[in-house]
Amino acid sequence: MELLTYRLASSLGSINSTVPSIIAFISALAIFVLRRHTILEALFALSKPPKDEVAVEKVDETGTISKLQDLKTIKDKHEAAKTLSELIEKDGAGAWPPKANHTSWPEALRPYKGIYLELNALLPSADPSLDDGVNEERRNKYRSLMRKLFVERVNITQVETLMAAAEAGNWDVLPRDTYNGFYCAVAVCRHAYRWATIPVVKIAQREKVVDFPPELEAPWPYLQRNFGVTAESGNNTANVLHNFDEAGERTYKINVGMSDLVRNSEEVFFRMFYDLEVLAFPIYLAMVRAIISFHENDKVATIRHLQAITFRLRHLLRVFYDNLTESRVAHSVWLSHVQGFQGWGVGKFINGEFVKYDGLSGNHVLFFQALDAFLGLERYLTDENMDRYIPARQRELCLAMKKYSFRDQLQGSEDKGIEEEVKKIVNHMKVFRAAHRTRVMPYLEQPAPERLTMTAGKSVLEGPSTKDTKEALKVLDEMLVNRLKLTV
Repeated sequence: MELLTYRLASSLGSINSTVPSIIAFISALAIFVLRRHTILEALFALSKPPKDEVAVEKVDETGTISKLQDLKTIKDKHEAAKTLSELIEKDGAGAWPPKANHTSWPEALRPYKGIYLELNALLPSADPSLDDGVNEERRNKYRSLMRKLFVERVNITQVETLMAAAEAGNWDVLPRDTYNGFYCAVAVCRHAYRWATIPVVKIAQREKVVDFPPELEAPWPYLQRNFGVTAESGNNTANVLHNFDEAGERTYKINVGMSDLVRNSEEVFFRMFYDLEVLAFPIYLAMVRAIISFHENDKVATIRHLQAITFRLRHLLRVFYDNLTESRVAHSVWLSHVQGFQGWGVGKFINGEFVKYDGLSGNHVLFFQALDAFLGLERYLTDENMDRYIPARQRELCLAMKKYSFRDQLQGSEDKGIEEEVKKIVNHMKVFRAAHRTRVMPYLEQPAPERLTMTAGKSVLEGPSTKDTKEALKVLDEMLVNRLKLTV
């Protein structure tokens, strides 16, 4: 089976010289392999973990406590370690995934959570109308009620006072975990107000500018400056990671009152991204330790840390392999009831120029960006999109991983052991990206007559001359193929 893995990965490695039909064949082959449980286990067995890593995996699956302590001992030893430590201490409120407090808030902030939850049942609809007039009436009613509740319950001056205190570094007034929880509340309220009905409907997609309530506009610049992002929309950190409390439960749900199929699909889908970062933290630390070991010329330790990455990576990718399936996240409801809320597609005028923002995307997930940077691969998001959607300290971590990537410094046979371990990591990502492309397209191709073809991260893809959904999604498919080609 190990031979099968290397042959598949080798084929993927030469993909730059192949034609599209070969790419499609490889993607299909990857999915065929991944559907066979016993083969999947063999496929992932690219290396055996170091003895100590097996013990850690069994005793401490997340590695949070021991790994956090480990990071503290090396944070002043290397720039990469310091960058990871600052991300966790500041943005993460001392943990990763980041801690988010959704209960112990200053009184002035509490209405945001209450208003979202109070209106929650009014947002989703089991059977969306195809009539623009009906949909607009429904959306206006939701927005009017949200505005009314904000005016009645929120004191903007008090909210801004708290925001200014945090911006000045007074975290005793507004602790970082509370700040994270509030960031999530404002972000999801903005997304709820932007769409005002779920599923997303055409008349909402045609909007260019949205006049948000002052209560949602006032805190937003403070929150965005703190995290170093510029978009009017939320992001993976605010909308997804911060939506989980310290018990691992989601606070703000989308499809309250809908069928079990809809609600379960929503829960499984967003929990994937949280669980991914739970499993990612020990890998971030292993990447930092590998960098330190290599620059100290300790090649044995470098190999050991790379083996740890490979071992943990296979478990992390299983989060997607096991959950992004029809039985866990139903094709029939994902596009209509799960994906749309996280989109955006509206903008504002800045210095006389219209600027449109997109919503959340899988491309915004920290782990894959950091791992690509560690492997020395080129970044796939533009500078503009990094600044808009990726928090500054996450960008800094990726820059540090890229700066100290040692892959291009390997010296032939002298570093053969290190090179082989790096190739195993790349092979995992090749197989994953081929499989991901094949799995994601059926979700996006589902019929949704109430809306124009749209992805959350790319907004509306359909124009007046677009023939059908497949043509509209071509740009996304090309992006996935290109990323697969670059994973070498």
